[in-house]
Amino acid sequence: MKMINFGKRLLNSILPVLLAFVIGGIIILLIGENPVDTYGILLGKSLFTAKGLLNTLHYASPLILTGLAIAITFKANIFNMGVEGQMLLGAFFSGVAGAYLPASLNPAAAKLICLAVGVLCGILFALVPAVLKAYFHVNEMVVTLMLNYAMIKVLEFLSTGVFRDYSSGYVCTPTIHDNAMFSRIGNSRITLFFFIAVAAFLVMYFVMNKSRLGYEVTAIGKNPEFAEAAGMKVHRKIMILMIISGALSGLAGSGYMMSEQFKYTLSFSGNPGLGWDGMLIALLGGHSPVGILIAAVFYAALKTGADHINLYSTVPKEIVSVIQGLIILFLAVKFVDEHTDIRKKLFGKKTGKAETAAAKEA
Repeated sequence: MKMINFGKRLLNSILPVLLAFVIGGIIILLIGENPVDTYGILLGKSLFTAKGLLNTLHYASPLILTGLAIAITFKANIFNMGVEGQMLLGAFFSGVAGAYLPASLNPAAAKLICLAVGVLCGILFALVPAVLKAYFHVNEMVVTLMLNYAMIKVLEFLSTGVFRDYSSGYVCTPTIHDNAMFSRIGNSRITLFFFIAVAAFLVMYFVMNKSRLGYEVTAIGKNPEFAEAAGMKVHRKIMILMIISGALSGLAGSGYMMSEQFKYTLSFSGNPGLGWDGMLIALLGGHSPVGILIAAVFYAALKTGADHINLYSTVPKEIVSVIQGLIILFLAVKFVDEHTDIRKKLFGKKTGKAETAAAKEA
């Protein structure tokens, strides 16, 4: 039964990707290019060359963390839509700490402080909707969505005024010191941050699949009233899950700041943003840690491979955005119901007639 359910979840993740690539291939054909060659460039340059793979893993690092931050709450039917805001807050103050800490501070200490600041900010921001949900039964989806936009405006005010780097030609905070930066490994973009993300993935894999909390998350997601009746303090679990989600989000923001951006700009997270991308990755990965890891690498491969399309073909790199949009669209469709026995669906009527005939004969 577990294998059947796993197969259904796998189909629900693979079919949207295949359909998106098929429709994208039709568009590429209409442009006058070969879809097979284009996809070969897209995936070949990002996954099947040493430098391309390392760059892909680098860009996958924050996506792994934001995907896990979404999954840990969604599995319990708690919809933390504030991952983007928690990630931005963690990134902003991690960058501020990295810029204002003494440049002579020990590099290991500087990095740890910046990461700790990012994690703490993510937790503090997640606590607001957590308390409202756990103790006042306020809809966490509405609260976290609204707080995202409020946080973006607050950080815009801080970066254009209090913490602005006036020596720069555009709105940004001061660049973090070298001792707070994660250095690149070799001639690729990958840094120590990737290994931190992998360590977080391993911890979350254990928590979600092997720990008591993981089983409680599943129970709360399926039936919170029964979980409460069985002795679980659901309100306390909600607080714990939101704290974990906020910590992962803050870590994603601080790590991305220290390994890629080095200063906060108004377009720091991109469009639609690392937090929103994490939601897609969690859905694509079926809220499973291993699925999220694979989905994050795949999604990062699309982004890193997009630039190569322009170089080696006449297909615009925006085709990747089209494919990503189609994946989101098809993910909204449950192609295979995980709670339906397909065999019974196909043969149920025949089975029912056979059983009725046998009953009459008896």
